[in-house]
Amino acid sequence: MIDFQTLAPDRPVLLAGPTASGKSALALQIARAQGRVIVNADALQVYACWRILTARPSPEDEAAAPHLLYGTVAWNQPWSVGHWLRAIKQVLASHPAPVIVGGTGLYFAALTDGLAEIPQTPPDVRARADARLKAEGTAGLLAELDDETAARIDSLNPVRVQRAWEVLHATGKGLAAWQDQTGPALLSVDRANCLVLRPDPVWLGARIDRRFDAMIAAGALDEVRANLDRWSPDLPSMKAHGAPELVAHLRAHMTLPEAIGRAKILTRQYAKRQRSWFRSRMSGWQTIIPE
Repeated sequence: MIDFQTLAPDRPVLLAGPTASGKSALALQIARAQGRVIVNADALQVYACWRILTARPSPEDEAAAPHLLYGTVAWNQPWSVGHWLRAIKQVLASHPAPVIVGGTGLYFAALTDGLAEIPQTPPDVRARADARLKAEGTAGLLAELDDETAARIDSLNPVRVQRAWEVLHATGKGLAAWQDQTGPALLSVDRANCLVLRPDPVWLGARIDRRFDAMIAAGALDEVRANLDRWSPDLPSMKAHGAPELVAHLRAHMTLPEAIGRAKILTRQYAKRQRSWFRSRMSGWQTIIPE
């Protein structure tokens, strides 16, 4: 898949790829071959309340090489790309050449392009956005965005749409304008080994289906049940793929086969959006075709 000798050992490895493409296994191979630590760049694997459903590295994998920023954030603890970037800055100070691996494209963009310092959203603006998203979906929020922001964001991602709306209404300035004032990047791509997995879509779809079946067999339903009392679809920690569908099953709103089928479809759709992001934002990264 990749010749580890081509990776400059004194530079970080940035390893991106869609869900279920084999990123974690490849990161572990690189880390063990070159004595690196592995750092999480996945927005959901950071939460302590999920291991199975987010495909977090197993305890055995974590014992095989140091893993950082996995399962370290409580379900109700604030966490954002800004939190992650500050954490990565601390990691790089002590581990200058880690393997940073994940599928959250925004994390890699913030790391290599910089991140705008946008003020925190006031609770009343967040509450209004939550209520409107629940009542109207994304259409109403999208219609009120400035043109530049609407053209840039992932309009199919409710979290990104809501965030853009909140920024505009909290600051009076569009998210795109804030992004244009971005400070310097923490790590430029020319100082890193930049790798992106680009699997065949059919191959990846089959992998997604098999992995979700394996998650169910490994106890994903029990994991969701353990989070049922605290369940709120508005919480960032509750965005784990498959969780809403398994919650619906546990609440007798759909059968288990229906929940599993729906979760697989939505996960494949998410992987398609990831692939589109990587094509547009990581065209200069070294491509790896998993087999």
